[in-house]
Amino acid sequence: MKYKRILLKLSGESLMGEKSFGIEPERISQFANEIKDVALQGVEVAVVIGGGNIFRGIQAVEGGMDRVQGDYMGMLATVINSMALQSALEVIGVPTRLQSAIKMEQICEPFIRRRAIRHLEKGRVVIFGAGTGNPYFTTDTAATLRAIEIEADVILKGTRVDGIYTADPEKDPNAVKYETISFTEVYEKGLNVMDMTAFTLCNDNKLPIIVFDMNKKGNLNKLITGEKLGTLVEF
Repeated sequence: MKYKRILLKLSGESLMGEKSFGIEPERISQFANEIKDVALQGVEVAVVIGGGNIFRGIQAVEGGMDRVQGDYMGMLATVINSMALQSALEVIGVPTRLQSAIKMEQICEPFIRRRAIRHLEKGRVVIFGAGTGNPYFTTDTAATLRAIEIEADVILKGTRVDGIYTADPEKDPNAVKYETISFTEVYEKGLNVMDMTAFTLCNDNKLPIIVFDMNKKGNLNKLITGEKLGTLVEF
């Protein structure tokens, strides 16, 4: 295996599938099976999911809501998605633990770094919910922070596009995909990979990022075996 321990970052929107809101059972089941395939090969898997399919704090601000309140609501949305993924994994026999940055003793453990690492070492998939537990930080930042804390080898950012392009490939048919790109080039070209806080954390801690299409079956397995997919952001 090319990677021993990974942090998989999924957007909340990816769980919608063909729906315009919420969670599509077929899509979350697909993701669970993809994760199971790599976990059975001995890869230690941690996951962070966004909450945009349910609630976005920034949208609440646009509607006149207090930013802090909106962000906390968004964090709770990530916990709902995390619980759904946990259930989908356990239905197919994958042991999991859900840890939350906001205490919710009835449904998940609090985030404790040493405990999370121990779960991973025992072969459990660890899902991190509620972002960082702080307003003004995105789930990209939460994913980066958790990846650094658990000493992951790489962040795998699953999206609906197959990498980083010179422009938005859904809007510009002439957009060209990067196979690899440096952190410096991303800064200089102003490319949108992650929010700047998350991206800077990755750069400062020498943590590579791979942006890939999670919706295509088998891609996650191909990545962990070393096949070149998506776009690698390296130093």
